Amino acid sequence: MWVITRPIDPGKSATKITFMSASPPPLSVGRKLAYGVGDVGPALVATLQGFFLNAFLLDVAGLRPASAATIFLIVKLWDSANDPLIGWLSDRTRTRWGRRRPWLLFGAIPFGLAWYLQWQVPDLTLQGLFWYYLVVALLLDTGITAVNVPYTALTPEIAPDYHERTNLNTYRFSFSILGGTAALIVHETLLRSAANLVSGFAISAAVMGGVIIVTNLITFYFTEETFFQEARGSEPGFLEGFVIAFKNRPFVMVTAVYLLTWLCIQFVQANMQLYVRYWMGADEQFIFLALALQVSIFISLVIWSKVSERLGKRRVYFLGIGFWIIIEVILFFIQPGQMTFLFILAILAGVGASVGYLIPWSMLPDVVDLDELHTGLRREGVYYGFFVFLQKLGISLGLAVSNLVFDAAGYINDPDPGPPFPVQPTAVLWALRLFVSLVPVIILLASFPIVYKYPLTAERHAEIRAELKTRRRQTKHD
Repeated sequence: MWVITRPIDPGKSATKITFMSASPPPLSVGRKLAYGVGDVGPALVATLQGFFLNAFLLDVAGLRPASAATIFLIVKLWDSANDPLIGWLSDRTRTRWGRRRPWLLFGAIPFGLAWYLQWQVPDLTLQGLFWYYLVVALLLDTGITAVNVPYTALTPEIAPDYHERTNLNTYRFSFSILGGTAALIVHETLLRSAANLVSGFAISAAVMGGVIIVTNLITFYFTEETFFQEARGSEPGFLEGFVIAFKNRPFVMVTAVYLLTWLCIQFVQANMQLYVRYWMGADEQFIFLALALQVSIFISLVIWSKVSERLGKRRVYFLGIGFWIIIEVILFFIQPGQMTFLFILAILAGVGASVGYLIPWSMLPDVVDLDELHTGLRREGVYYGFFVFLQKLGISLGLAVSNLVFDAAGYINDPDPGPPFPVQPTAVLWALRLFVSLVPVIILLASFPIVYKYPLTAERHAEIRAELKTRRRQTKHD
């Protein structure tokens, strides 16, 4: 281990930066697995919320679409503050375990408990249910943030190499997709075996809450931070740090791309069950369709990771997202009863959608390196905090916008949870079709010019790493 101490700006106090080694050895498979398993909790949350939460709130809990939309929008107002704030706090955390890992240790249980509470249906009036789900949603959002922001910020700290970061994110998203897939299977099994939907959701929530706690503890115990910043005197304040971050042009570009791609994923995911239930008339086949999509995304992640090493991140984005756009256009023309065709399109869509998971998260660590070159500080928490905010913003916007449109279109709540389901108005059916097809196409097309102008290629990142290595070596000898 070696330590360097240097002033960032004249007149400011020194910053002490500690590295485990000047050139950390390649990550072992065990370390990558331990890191990857940490995304199982956030993945099952994103998957089950994405596929089931809307239908749960509308058709099981009985909320009106406008009430559910209001909950999602209020949570996002809180989210806009707590994600970057916790990221900033994790940058300033100093413990013998490092900056990020303590958050996994102490945040795991509150996260798991809030998840359990979200899927209960208390005996309350509609107004009481609204306030119950709002408070629980705020607690759950805070729990997710406290764990997921520090977790994602570990990536550049444990994987300094340009291509190794893509590889590490492949491990992470492999666990993410497999964890989400397993959650779908277990959740559906528990729902079918329970006496009714209400008790089924409650049992599933208890099981998933336990998984959330255990997986976060595994990542805490079996990963190691190789970098941390000890002194605080020269670090910018919370608002000053964000001003600096948003002067980082590649960061602004990556965040825009991620928001657009993730928003598309959530429009499809949030409305898929209702689409299959009310447009296709095949609710019992939804789980198999969701599994086909998840498996396709998992397999495609591994393939795209290898292709990215040869073609680069930008080209892979154009290839994958371009293919996804074509599939989405075809999806608009699917008619009720064409379930075989829909299964084929779901598998093909997973090939393109996997790029939306992989590439933006693989670009972000490179942006953090550029920030260090400009400021002399490692501020992963600030950057990853904003990225996690965008992830949850995409989920909530997809749900909120969908529900506001459904409410205006005259959505009919299911008076008795479970089949037979009510016949929805034509306007609701049109909205479902658009939300899973042409709306994502328009949003995805907007991301292409941004990616085209993205400047941090593999060659430019190599130059940045070389400059940082030289600077650290020079400072070490001062």
